[in-house]
Amino acid sequence: MGDGAGIGPEVIVGALADGAVYERCRPVVIGDARRLREAAKLLGVTVEVVAVDSVSDARFERGRIEVVDLGLLPADLPWGKLSPVAGEAAYQYIRVASELALAGSVQAICTAPLNKEALHAAGHLYPGHTELLAALTGTEEVSMMLSTPKVKVIHVTTHIGLIDAIARIEPGLVERTVRRGHEAMRASGVAAPVIGVCGINPHAGENGLFGAGEEEEKIEPALKKLRADGIDARGPLPADTAFFLAGRGDYDLIVAMYHDQGHGPVKVLGIEAGVNITVGLPVIRTSVDHGTAFDIAGTGRAEVGSMIEALRQAAELAPVSVS
Repeated sequence: MGDGAGIGPEVIVGALADGAVYERCRPVVIGDARRLREAAKLLGVTVEVVAVDSVSDARFERGRIEVVDLGLLPADLPWGKLSPVAGEAAYQYIRVASELALAGSVQAICTAPLNKEALHAAGHLYPGHTELLAALTGTEEVSMMLSTPKVKVIHVTTHIGLIDAIARIEPGLVERTVRRGHEAMRASGVAAPVIGVCGINPHAGENGLFGAGEEEEKIEPALKKLRADGIDARGPLPADTAFFLAGRGDYDLIVAMYHDQGHGPVKVLGIEAGVNITVGLPVIRTSVDHGTAFDIAGTGRAEVGSMIEALRQAAELAPVSVS
């Protein structure tokens, strides 16, 4: 359910009130039933929110939102305000969801946003969902992929400062990231993905004119190895043209070197179009591509399109089909 003080409860209720969701998957919420009932009132949605003890107790019926209720939020939790209590609850929701996924009780996890400051205030020092899920599942390294109908982007680095990101980028990390992206695209049905790899500097360094040879040092050795293994990885590409080319269909996947290089173009396409997928976990995980939006939390104005799309992609990527 994400951070209960943010828009997570609203986007969950709004998405699960859409009957089409139940044609694709059997959803059960890990969160707080009382908070979801409050969200339903805010949205003016008529649904029955039912607490269940376990996933096996859920009936998965339209108009009925079933919740494994951890009961961690106080009744007077304010909307739109930073809360260590909500941060702790958000951590516990992910912990339980991860345990259910690793046990095979659920086939995919779809996350509403958490607030990093609230998570840290609760004593859980992770940059976000991606790193938290990696720790909970014992996964050494994962990648963030943003998926939209027009462009798909995987990131070599994410939630670190730009100077730190450039220092962290090295051929091995680039190579592993591209391989994870290649496998994810193949798993989604693209038999031979064409992958565009961005440079770090403007114009991908323009043969040493910009930067200090980072493309030659950090990216090109990885591309040589990947191509030798039959992976169609092209670059380093100037980032300002790579996304245009991907948008018109030249590339199935773009590899961004740092957070804003990949997120900026995707956000321009519209928050409702984007889905965040964690690649490399032993479980399927998708997420909305927006934050907790404290400024509008509790107003009933949250956009639910990204959550619906995240649920759709989670169901598509899940290892077993459900009916």
